[in-house]
This record gives sequence, C-alpha cells and structure tokens, in this order.
Amino acid sequence: MNPALSQIGQQMSQLTGVRAIMKDIIETLRLNRGQDLINLSAGNPLILPEVEQLWRDCTHELMASPEFGQVVCRYGTSQGYEPLIAAVVDDFNRRYGLSLTERNVLVTPGSQAIYFFAANAFGGLSTNGELKKVVLPLSPEYTGYGGVSLSPDTVVAYRPRLEIFETDHTFKYRPDFQQLQIDKTTGCIIFSRPCNPTGNVLTDLEVRQIADLAVPYGVPVFIDAAYGPPYPSLNFTELAPIFGGNIVHCFSLSKAGLPGERVGIAIGDREILSALEAFQTNACIHASRYGQAIAALAIANGALAEVSVNVIRPFYQRKLTVLEETLRTAFPDDIPWFLHRGEGAIFAWLWLRDLPMTDWELYQHLKRAGVIVVPGSSFFPGLTEPWRHKQECLRISLTASDEEIALGMERLAATITQVYQESPSRSYSDLFA
Repeated sequence: MNPALSQIGQQMSQLTGVRAIMKDIIETLRLNRGQDLINLSAGNPLILPEVEQLWRDCTHELMASPEFGQVVCRYGTSQGYEPLIAAVVDDFNRRYGLSLTERNVLVTPGSQAIYFFAANAFGGLSTNGELKKVVLPLSPEYTGYGGVSLSPDTVVAYRPRLEIFETDHTFKYRPDFQQLQIDKTTGCIIFSRPCNPTGNVLTDLEVRQIADLAVPYGVPVFIDAAYGPPYPSLNFTELAPIFGGNIVHCFSLSKAGLPGERVGIAIGDREILSALEAFQTNACIHASRYGQAIAALAIANGALAEVSVNVIRPFYQRKLTVLEETLRTAFPDDIPWFLHRGEGAIFAWLWLRDLPMTDWELYQHLKRAGVIVVPGSSFFPGLTEPWRHKQECLRISLTASDEEIALGMERLAATITQVYQESPSRSYSDLFA
C-alpha cells in the first residue's frame, strides 16, 4: 500500500540530521560485522553499573510499595506524576534557592517532546497568518531541532563567532549578537547548554542577554539542559541553571541512565507550561508513569544527584581527556585541527580548517580506516547560508572504551594527515558553493 501523505505527513516522514545518515552507519556495521571497526557515532549513553543499580534499587522499592498498582495500572494527569513533581520542586528550591510551586513543573515523554510542543505552540503560522520563527541563537546545535516544527522553514539558526586558540588547538563558539534577530516574528527560542554536539556552554551573561532580547516581544526561551546539572551533571566547567521570567529550564533523565523511559521535565512560568501541557494532552496524555515513579524516588533521596556528580561526570570527562591527549600526540604540527573546548556532554567536536574535501567524503575515508564518526554538517539545522565551516567538522562520541577511543583517534589522525598531504591544492569552489 502506498497511502497519500498530507503536507505535514510528507514533512514529518523525512529523516533529518544524524537520523539521515544512521541508515548508512547501520549498514556499514552490518556488512563489516566481525571486523575491527570502532564505532564512535553513537549518542546512546553507556550502561554504567552504578547507574543501572540505582534504577534497579528504585524499581524494587516501587514494586514493594502499595503505590505500584496506581503507577502502572492507572492513567495520571497530563502535568505529570505528583510525587515526581513534588520531588523536583523540593530539590530545586533547596538546591538553587527558588520558590517553585507544583504549577511551575511539567513532565513530558522526553525533553525532545518539550521542544516539539514548544515549536508548534509558539512557532509556525499565528492566528493572523504571520509566520512565527523558532530561533536557534547559534549554530551548530542539536540535530533534533531540525524536525520539531510542523511548519516548513520555521526553524532559523544564526552563525556564531569563532574564538580560536591556536597554541593549544582549541576553539569556542560564541553567539554573534550583531547578527542575532529576535523580534515580533519570533515565536520561541531554543538552545542547548551544554550543547550537543559541541560541548559548548553559553555563559550566564550570554543566556541573560538572549532572554532580555526576547522580553519585549513576550517570547519564551527554552534552555535544553539534557546534559546539565543537577542530573546528569555532564558539565565539565562551572554551570548554574538559570530560571525565571521568560526562561523555561528543560532537563532530561536520558543521560542519567533512563533513555528508554523518556522522562523530560520543564520548569518555568505556569502560563507557558499550560500551553505545552494542553499540547501534550492532545498528543499522548502523559509520559510513562513507571519512569516518573522511579525517578521520584531517586531524586527525593538524593541518589540521582550523587551518582551524577560522582560516577557519570568523571566517567565521560576521563574519556574526553583520553581523546584530547591522543590527538595532541597523533597529529603533526602542521595540520590545522581544533577541538571545541570540552565544557560538557558526551561528544567531542573536531574542526578541520581548510579541509581539502567535504565532511561526508572524509566520513567515507574514515570508515575505510576502521573508525566511524558523524559528519558535522548534520548539526546545522536552520542555518541555510553557505558556510564552508559546516563541511569541516566531525562529531566524535565518547561512548566507547578508553582503548577504543585512543585507537580510533590514532586512525583518525593518520587518515586526516594523509588527506591534507595528498590534496594540498585542491579547489574548494565546487564543494562549498
């Protein structure tokens, strides 16, 4: 059967970003099964024994309680499981000196759902027919933002400034406030902090500047803290969540060991959250009650915050160190490589200045060398202007063993060095038009 899709059906059936190349990665792994192939493309967090045990313990506690039947055998409210909301309110008020009430919290089936609801509740065609934009203040960004809107051409991103540190082969993206446009055509603003894929952390000043620009137009700002504190606390630099006003702080329990349960939590103004809650009621009623129930236990007793800081964060920070040290040893001095400063998340972001081929071509070379990474051009949703930089980057996952990361980086450095040495004068005009 070949059913006729609506305009929205056609748009939503298209794969975007990383999902568009996953078919090729899966096929490569299938055809090369048993061969020495290092997969550094995954976004799935590794299963850490201490984290798995935490969720096992919470599951046993839930199953032994009289609440079990109410959790799994009954529908709940669209806002979320009441004990989880209470645990979040108590923990955040104590931890950050807030005055939240239960009306400032909404639980969704993963944080991706928050941005989907937001993009379509506040972005797209308004009641007067005006197109409201979903603004990403700087790019590259989380590839999933590319598919959140039901209205075409709604997501708009802005090119960042690059702060380059030549001596230690690092760089950092910063918002370009001279270019950033937030006005009456803006529906909402979304950005991740720490950022997937780059690990970038916007400063408090940058966050407040973005939020302040949005205030005159009544525009909500959604901060995606899927890697931020207090759980999973995958920030490698000082970072404090920012709350209040038009800011909606959004976090997820996926990288805290519950990706399969899809638990996302938004904290913010009750009127903003009410619009998202209504959207959720129509879409799916509510998030998984089982995941919410065990999360309520882990947050209320402090175990989740503790395992985040003492297990999850150092585990991935150590892997980033292995990657950085290996690249510094493996690359010759004359190769123009730069790692984005590792400020958080579970990826490294590599920029290869003046790369003599596209990122997709380099991806194919690296596969033949036995290492799989993700071409960086997948991570520029909403940025339509030509920019050669988009084809010069790679995302490298830290979800492998230390030995695999080190060997993978040795292979990567050797392959890239050969590419530069064999193509010193190749014309770029046909690649980056």
